[in-house]
Parts: sequence; C-alpha cells; structure tokens
Amino acid sequence: MLVEGLIGVAAAGGGAIVQAAGTEAWVGIRSGVARILGRGETGRERAELERLDQTRAELESAGDGAGAERIQTILTTRWQTRLEMLFEQLPEQERQQVAAELQALVQQVQAQAPVQSTHNDFSNATFTDSQVLGSGTQNNTINR
Repeated sequence: MLVEGLIGVAAAGGGAIVQAAGTEAWVGIRSGVARILGRGETGRERAELERLDQTRAELESAGDGAGAERIQTILTTRWQTRLEMLFEQLPEQERQQVAAELQALVQQVQAQAPVQSTHNDFSNATFTDSQVLGSGTQNNTINR
C-alpha cells in the first residue's frame, strides 16, 4: 500500500498530464512521463507515448462543456492509477527518485500554465443585499 504522499504525487501527475494536453507544456510532460513509465525499455516507452497521444486525442475530441469535464476526470484518474501502480512495483529507494522526477514534471506544467485574469471596476460601490450599486474595483487572478 502506498503512503499518502506518493498517492498525492500520482494524483498531481495525472492532473498535470491532462492539464498539459494541447499546451506548450505537452512535449515536456509527454516525454517525461513516457520515460518514467517506460523504465528504460524502449518498447515500453513507445507504448506509453502512444497512450499519452491517445489521451490528448480524447481530450481534443471532447470539446468543451460537461462532457469534456467528465472526460478530463476519467483521464486524470486513469493516469493517476497508472502512476500509483508504478510506485507500488518499485523498491522504496527508486520510488522516491521517481516521485521527485514526477514532481519536477508537475512543477514544469504548473509554471507554464496560463494565468487568467479578470478585472471589474466598482468605484464608489454600494452593496445592498446581493445587489451591486455604483462601481468599485475587483481584481481576480487564477493560475491554472
């Protein structure tokens, strides 16, 4: 059974794979995850690259909306499970090394994630019940 920290790393890895698909971060995570899961075997690495390409294709064909969110959740869980299975098979020393490699990939994806910003101006605003009267300033920044 895996410790909670490794499960968290696997979950972050699964999420990063799905998040990176279709972005500039894809090339890095694609090759990194294939290398990690391939464990130095060329044939296994090629098979993982094909699985990753299939994931990207599924995400692209899902489009937007509730159906796309469901596909994203399924694929994130699928990759998390694959990574957990890998951790379970590795000796403790190697687990820590692979976890560090995977964490580095996740951080790369997060660093390349686009920042979304929304700006609303509510100068001299008056808030009554749930209504906004007048104007003021509100800035929201969301890192994804």
